[in-house]
Amino acid sequence: MAGDTTPYRIMLADSHAILRQGLRGILQEKPGLEVIGEASDGIELLNFLRVSELQPHMLIVDFSMPNLSGIEAARQIKMIRPGIKILALSMHKEREYLERYFSAGAEGYLLKEDSDTELFSAIDVIRQGGLYISSLLSGKSTPER
Repeated sequence: MAGDTTPYRIMLADSHAILRQGLRGILQEKPGLEVIGEASDGIELLNFLRVSELQPHMLIVDFSMPNLSGIEAARQIKMIRPGIKILALSMHKEREYLERYFSAGAEGYLLKEDSDTELFSAIDVIRQGGLYISSLLSGKSTPER
């Protein structure tokens, strides 16, 4: 947001370390974004939120995580920290997955095959209070950066 110098804090939750590391690298290239933590499953994510003094503004959460799925984690997070925004990250293109995430409280749904440009668009829209659906699912093209 214009004039705001506070970093927008993001936490990543995905069972694949290399994917988390790649996302971290992409996000840290954008001024104003700060990755404050990573979790490999939903339980680790919930534990971080319970004990960390520095809370994220947004979570980027994988659908398929061991121990506690991304959808169940999203439901629980919205009960304990309703102000945290959730961007779902999934390989699933079926509408049922999208609907399940939004019913759990997510504000956005991206596919793992989406570009970094679309990731930044999703973060911007959600940060400003909107909802975001991958252009590959919504049929809308994303703006070029």
